[in-house]
Amino acid sequence: MIDLYYWTTPNGHKISIMLEEAKLAYRVKPINIGRGEQFDPEFLTIAPNNRIPAIVDHAPHDGGQPLSMFESGAILEYLAEKSGLFLPSSGRERYIVLQWLHWQMGGLGPMAGQNHHFCHYAPHKIDYAIERYVRETNRLYSVLDHRLAHHTYVGGDDYSIADMAIYPWIVPWEKQRQTLEEFPDLERWFESIKARPAVRRAYSLVEEVNPQAGEEIDEQARKHLFGNR
Repeated sequence: MIDLYYWTTPNGHKISIMLEEAKLAYRVKPINIGRGEQFDPEFLTIAPNNRIPAIVDHAPHDGGQPLSMFESGAILEYLAEKSGLFLPSSGRERYIVLQWLHWQMGGLGPMAGQNHHFCHYAPHKIDYAIERYVRETNRLYSVLDHRLAHHTYVGGDDYSIADMAIYPWIVPWEKQRQTLEEFPDLERWFESIKARPAVRRAYSLVEEVNPQAGEEIDEQARKHLFGNR
């Protein structure tokens, strides 16, 4: 059994998708980041960077004591190795998948995250910041579209943890001030991932865990999300 410390964010969705795709037994431990639960001492022993997602695997594949992990990219790689699914075991195909996983972690996620912040959450509109991050998000969409013009999935011919990492950051494309019509191969890929039963099951957790997802955040949430030092 795996405990999933989760909230309804793109990074949270990555891990619920993987758990559903790999058919690994898990239970959800909601961490309401708008109410500061990510700063609870118990959670910090699992995720010292006070960010979701995190997991505790009570039956790790090395047979040892329960294993806790944070950082979504590392968790995806661990779960792929545990299950033997969605990551080639060796060779260049493995590194192709991993490079696109790291592309999401180091590029698409941070840039789209800043896009969301300055477009929707910053207390003052800063035109330069909005333009910078919207344009950079557009550039990253273009990189992905070009990749998908030549490959069925991001890592190549097979669905992988790279697709699971990237898809949740494309879901809020409208909030990022993008249009999928501009990127036909990205749109084709996006619709194919959206239709997967495991992805639909993963996103169904939103209604269960955080039915208010997508609503305006209040001042308490703003303090916990943007005000803690």
